[in-house]
Amino acid sequence: MDKSFIRITESDSNYDHIENFSTTEILQNVNAEDKKVAYAVEQVIPTIQALVDSVVGKLSNGGRLFYIGAGTSGRLGLVDASECPPTFGVPNDLVIGIIAGGHQAMFQAVENAEDDMEQAWKDLMDYNISSQDIVVGIAASGTTPYVIGGLQTCRQNQITTGSISCNLNSPVSQHADFPIEVVVGPEFITGSTRMKSGTAQKMVLNMISTAVMVKLGRIKGNKMVNMQLTNQKLFDRGVKMIMDELKTIDATKAAELLSSHGSVRKSIEAYQSK
Repeated sequence: MDKSFIRITESDSNYDHIENFSTTEILQNVNAEDKKVAYAVEQVIPTIQALVDSVVGKLSNGGRLFYIGAGTSGRLGLVDASECPPTFGVPNDLVIGIIAGGHQAMFQAVENAEDDMEQAWKDLMDYNISSQDIVVGIAASGTTPYVIGGLQTCRQNQITTGSISCNLNSPVSQHADFPIEVVVGPEFITGSTRMKSGTAQKMVLNMISTAVMVKLGRIKGNKMVNMQLTNQKLFDRGVKMIMDELKTIDATKAAELLSSHGSVRKSIEAYQSK
């Protein structure tokens, strides 16, 4: 391990005797710490950009984006991956989240799941991972064996890797072609990385998936024209998008187009091709 590596995520909180705080004091101080997160993310935008550009290149050429992580980090990866199909209309297997311990770990902790350095590669092999793909390891501390082992083996197999952690010079970064280190400082509750660190990771994941999908042409103007119409709210939103874009049709005609073609983009293209 790099001698310059310091577990900032494990450092003592800036607060003490928290149990004596009033409810308002707890909330105000958590909020004060959370305000630091966006600034910390801003500092690493260049490294996020580098990863995004690499992901776009891979996905444009038939590859897939994988997230691997354990605990909160793994759950955040699963959430981001699961939101891509309904939001951007991409296949379910384009962005894939894998969590140590399997899907049951999404809902409850799986003992020692994160300590196996070989399991992530086994999990990736279930998806026939190849050098066409790219794998992003998510680990707040940057020391999770599951993630480190996965990235290490990926690189040995010429698979491009990225990482998201919240400590400088973390071990996980040493195995990433595109390491992102968002240093948010000590947590309000010492070591509780589901707080600022988790927020930072979620923000970075939002930026990655959003930027990638925009670059892949899944957004038109500022609209989710490829979104899956999974409920009435989204269907109604789609109808309005079509009306706003085409100008000359009413809600009934827009609804007919959307029902026939299944997405805002396809509806607009079909109407304009007449």
